[in-house]
Amino acid sequence: MDKTIYLDNAATTFPKPETVYKKMDETNRNGCVNAGRGGYHLARQATALIDDTKKRIIELVSLVDSSKVVFTPSVTIAMNQILQGIPWKTGDVLYVTPFEHNAVARTAALCSKKYGIEIVEIPLDINTLSIDIEMLKMMFIQKQPRCICINHVSNVLGTIQPYEEIATEAKRYNAITILDAAQSLGLIDIDLNRSNIDFLAFAGHKTLYGPFGVGGFIINSETELMEVIVGGTGSDSLKLDMPKQIPGRYESSSPNIVAIAGLNEALKWRKDVTDVLEKEQNLTKYLIAKLAEIPEVKVYLPENLENHVGIVSFNVQGYKSEDIGMILDMDFGIAVRTGYHCAPYIHKWIKDEEYAGTVRVSVSYFNTMRDIDEFIEAVNSILDDK
Repeated sequence: MDKTIYLDNAATTFPKPETVYKKMDETNRNGCVNAGRGGYHLARQATALIDDTKKRIIELVSLVDSSKVVFTPSVTIAMNQILQGIPWKTGDVLYVTPFEHNAVARTAALCSKKYGIEIVEIPLDINTLSIDIEMLKMMFIQKQPRCICINHVSNVLGTIQPYEEIATEAKRYNAITILDAAQSLGLIDIDLNRSNIDFLAFAGHKTLYGPFGVGGFIINSETELMEVIVGGTGSDSLKLDMPKQIPGRYESSSPNIVAIAGLNEALKWRKDVTDVLEKEQNLTKYLIAKLAEIPEVKVYLPENLENHVGIVSFNVQGYKSEDIGMILDMDFGIAVRTGYHCAPYIHKWIKDEEYAGTVRVSVSYFNTMRDIDEFIEAVNSILDDK
């Protein structure tokens, strides 16, 4: 095998744009200093890089105040800071969608144990694989929401959820609204200026095409979060309390300037390359059409493919999902993801227990139709050898 055909982009997009690698190497060699902790030229330069990156992030959601962008080492830590930062009261109700990643699901479970809150899963329309809005309205009447987490794009099914409609309903009860945009920011248009979303969490290494090591959240609300992680910030160092101002209040420890430099370059690339979504949609539709030609394959898709992008889960009759993944890797050099994908709720809805989860194929801008053809040839070859 000369190369690996990488089809696990929902985990992390790979490869990255070439300029991202070059910028990270340059920063590691010439500018890898501690931003915000010194008054010398290199430190000021690092701070300016962080500020510029935040401005590029905030532009993606049609806001202007980049001080409302908080950088964290990952979207998981961002979700912990948001959910654990809410001043919960015993009996508060936190609603979650069936699509939540464990970055949300496990953090919510921890909050339930610590603060005595109730976790309620929003029902799904199994035909559309979308949230049942009418049922949601009835549930809100019976149990008023204190907070709701909305997964924008499912990392298992690729389904796009109507976050604005869901958030609007939640705001009728003054609930805190959180959008998990790990699989969508930079790929799908998001306008926080016109939405009822209070907090948006993002991952730098997924649809933003940046590196591991930087994620974060955007604050679009007057809701004040408690500090969850504290430490050095480079300011007010004689005080044992965290700074009151945002983002410093939520940004302790040294920023990962190398990862931020990579993200900055990825955001520049993303602004110049305007057909990312179109290419991913074309690849996805081609993949779905080819899988539909294989009778032994079961694909998990919504009725309306316009509410779907980039990610396709399927199973093969007579095989566990992990067996398909192992054969694709060892015999064909094709990388896919198998199992339950760190998303504990959704699998009971699609009833994939007999397969031990799903085989997940997820594409990126750098995949080709030839990649899909070789993948389909491999699946057919597995069935021919059965």
